[in-house]
Amino acid sequence: MKRDYYEILGVSKSSSQDEIKKAYRKVAMQFHPDRNPGDKSAEEKFKEAAESYEILSDADKRAQYDRYGHAGVNNRGGGGFGSGMNAEDIFSQFGDAFGEDIFGSFFGGGRRSGGTKSRGVRGSNLRVKIKLTYEEIAKGVQKNIKVKKYITCATCSGSGAKDKGSVQTCATCGGSGQVRKVSNTFLGQMQTVTTCPTCNGEGSTVTAKCASCKGEGRVYGEETVTIDIPAGVQDGMQLSVGGRGNAGERGGAPGDLIILIEEEQHEELHRDGLNVAFELHVSFTNAVFGTQVEVPTIDGKAKIKIPPGTQSGKIFRLKGKGFPSVNSYDKGDQLIHVSVWTPQHISSDEKSMLEKLNYSPNFQPKPDKSDRGFFDRIREMFS
Repeated sequence: MKRDYYEILGVSKSSSQDEIKKAYRKVAMQFHPDRNPGDKSAEEKFKEAAESYEILSDADKRAQYDRYGHAGVNNRGGGGFGSGMNAEDIFSQFGDAFGEDIFGSFFGGGRRSGGTKSRGVRGSNLRVKIKLTYEEIAKGVQKNIKVKKYITCATCSGSGAKDKGSVQTCATCGGSGQVRKVSNTFLGQMQTVTTCPTCNGEGSTVTAKCASCKGEGRVYGEETVTIDIPAGVQDGMQLSVGGRGNAGERGGAPGDLIILIEEEQHEELHRDGLNVAFELHVSFTNAVFGTQVEVPTIDGKAKIKIPPGTQSGKIFRLKGKGFPSVNSYDKGDQLIHVSVWTPQHISSDEKSMLEKLNYSPNFQPKPDKSDRGFFDRIREMFS
């Protein structure tokens, strides 16, 4: 009597298709004949799992089985896993359940379906650092940089051969880049596919090497690369420029160029995320009487008004004068922190005048609710 298909895979009738697929993968890997050589019981369980998956992975067949049991799927594929089917046939039919070439994984080969031959060896990635000013970061910039790296050989156009006649089809694989081997097992004939050891999967061999590159298809040189850097990048951020790294060997794909961003520190401004901070020192008298001052910004100068009675620690905000976000339309502000400058050395006359003012009621600290405390100003700065 046949076992229940759900029981075989260890799932319930309410299981999703993804759960059924994962369960089948697990059981098939457990009882694969290559992992259990000579074990007839494992072989039967392997075929049993494949039969279960064949029914439960098909919505119509699964519905018929749920309603009528094994009788509902007889002669509709449920009995097709008898002695006439081997492991290769099963993987050929259900290879999609594994998400990779499981056949090649078990038998040490490459892809079963033959695939395409590889061309040369891929070049390695390169990493370079680029320093940017605040102005360049704020607006975005295009940079032309000279990179020392492997470039395609101009003499042989990357083939590594002396001339066109020096490239021949590989005699071992016949130009496919792969070799196939058929072996007999108790399940029948098993075919494995591996990369050709003679041409390393390229499908051709070079009989006479290029004198310029010694057969590598590349030489060490220098190339000017144009890089578009978007506005808003930050220190430590990495950008990747595809295909601008080291050239590959014998026509292989080039690597990538990795750009590491470094910020060049501004003389007066300090970056804090998208915001820009500036410390503004004002004299005691200007803080009392008020004044108008010019402050630096990322893209020039801006005038701001310091109202009379401005307290040390006051923060002014210039909306939209910060950095743009590289991932959105957001833009930061410029925060101007006022610091009232206290003179450290004064003359005897200045001392005399200040001593008189010291006893004036207007010079005694009388903060009101409008004068935010230190922690309130910190919250405002980073809000």
